[in-house]
Amino acid sequence: MSTGEAVKLTKKDFTSDQEVRWCPGCGDYAILSAVQKTMPDLGIKRENFVFVSGIGCSSRFPYYMDTYGIHSIHGRAPPVATGVKLANPDLSVWVITGDGDGLSIGGNHLMHAIRRNIDLNILLFNNRIYGLTKGQYSPTSELGKTTKSSPWGNIDHPINPLAVALGSNATFIARTIDRDPKHMQMIFKAAHAHTGVSFVEIIQNCNIFNDGAFEDFTDRAVKKDRQLLLASGEPLIFGAEGNKGISIGKDGLPQVVTIGENGITEEDIIVHDETRSNTSYAMMLANMDVPDFPVPVGVIRSIECPSYDHLMHDQVRRAKDEAGPGDLERLVRGNDAWTVQ
Repeated sequence: MSTGEAVKLTKKDFTSDQEVRWCPGCGDYAILSAVQKTMPDLGIKRENFVFVSGIGCSSRFPYYMDTYGIHSIHGRAPPVATGVKLANPDLSVWVITGDGDGLSIGGNHLMHAIRRNIDLNILLFNNRIYGLTKGQYSPTSELGKTTKSSPWGNIDHPINPLAVALGSNATFIARTIDRDPKHMQMIFKAAHAHTGVSFVEIIQNCNIFNDGAFEDFTDRAVKKDRQLLLASGEPLIFGAEGNKGISIGKDGLPQVVTIGENGITEEDIIVHDETRSNTSYAMMLANMDVPDFPVPVGVIRSIECPSYDHLMHDQVRRAKDEAGPGDLERLVRGNDAWTVQ
């Protein structure tokens, strides 16, 4: 979480004068609008925001935000953002990436930024395709998917973005959907309020190269039965009639049950707790998917843990207190030297 002087701004203050160049109907428009609507509510000056992106359709984002921004290189947004945050910890730093940029060439950088718990807000747009380069399969594309680079079907097993973040011990993990602006804004505010790394997967539709990739749980006709809206302290209940739930079976594994059948009551349903320090519960949610389970949407994990940037600056202060501020000139021109024969 970053701090700053409270000021009153509007969405217009965060809208740049640049022409937005995404394909008509792209889910990125909705995400951009939701972010621009969220920023004024955070009470931070525009000059204290920085948006850092890599390469891809999503990475055009900094041009459209009237804030500071860096359009960096492919996959390298996390280390660039890390440098920004460590140089000025009072900034609110947002990383914009995609399933290709963040999980392929940038996977190693993403993993280390997460495990260090740097106070960054990472928004990963997942459309299961490489859109900027015109429709090749990405790290999240389904097994068997036919694309321009997999004409006989994709034989790579897909990456689960939330599982990757959990495997890196992310302290805040959430999922939201481009079709739900209010939910996106709620998740972005929660991510900002968290001290430490915030990882948000945004389900995003690429209507040109991968239209309808998530229709099996985002379509209006099925979403009540195939989405599990998470609320801390509330039971994991879903369904058009509100009578489906998630419980733990005799084998210790999650199962879908119907309240009112076989003696099942609401007390048998798992109560959502995003603050569990053990990752097992969060990993269970992250791995739930259609058709066997509804897809969890909301904050999956949010725990307190010291952030890397705070720890680093505390360490620097302690070192200066004990050893003094240091003398770079003396260090460079010191007496230690070696003669090579």
